[in-house]
Amino acid sequence: MNNPELLGQYMIDAGNEFGPGTAYGNALIKCGETQKRIGTADRELIQTSAINFLTPLRNFTDGDYKTIAKERKLLQNKRLDLDAAKTRLKKAKVAEARAVIWAEEVTKSEQEVRITQSEFDRQAEITRLLLEGISSTHAHHLRCLNDFVEAQMTYYAQCYQYMLDLQKQLGSFPSTFLSNNNQSSSTPVPSVSAPSVLASASASLPSVSNSVVTSGFSELKSSSGNRKARVLYDYDAANSSELSLLADEVITVYSIPGMDSDWLMGERGNQKGKVPITYLELLN
Repeated sequence: MNNPELLGQYMIDAGNEFGPGTAYGNALIKCGETQKRIGTADRELIQTSAINFLTPLRNFTDGDYKTIAKERKLLQNKRLDLDAAKTRLKKAKVAEARAVIWAEEVTKSEQEVRITQSEFDRQAEITRLLLEGISSTHAHHLRCLNDFVEAQMTYYAQCYQYMLDLQKQLGSFPSTFLSNNNQSSSTPVPSVSAPSVLASASASLPSVSNSVVTSGFSELKSSSGNRKARVLYDYDAANSSELSLLADEVITVYSIPGMDSDWLMGERGNQKGKVPITYLELLN
């Protein structure tokens, strides 16, 4: 399973535990099914990309490209041999003008130049033909790249359509949820196990805590004073106007007019900058 499929399966399992007959459980199942469809589309994209783009590219780099590189290296060696033969012939001709004994050396050097020139010309022709063949290879890989882009377009279009369908399905849940509540008022209350009660109680605690914290920040924003705050998590500043934070450190925070409701100004020694309130806990 890929990640979207795994997420979808977890959502479906959680929805079944909450109960398919409940609004939230049904919504979880719908979301899980959509995530699994996205996972299937993702798998198809990977398979299509491997067949139409990655495999041809790998075959080229492992085959034709290595052959071309090898032939070009041979051509370079032949050129070096030809240059060396021409240099020896030049020296032999210079020496021939001084002594007849070098006539044989000149003949030998001329023969060597002819041989190396022939080998160089042959290797140059082989390399030229291989390089000319690259133009058709480029056209083939351009088509492969176009297939890859089209596969991505199809994938994202599928995901967009899946999410639109899911959005429409979830749009009907508020009315369904209300009708479920009306029906539940006239039906007996089912028994609830102790773990469920504990889970419900623990789930309700953060909302109370959050309301208190939000109230504290609201009071700070409406006043001109400052407060001490403890940093809950590490935070890396996104730009020079923000202040990086380390978990558990204590900083001074205050508000300035016109600042976004989710941010405060923070100070640590000579350093100051904007900090997100969700990373802070006000101290008394």
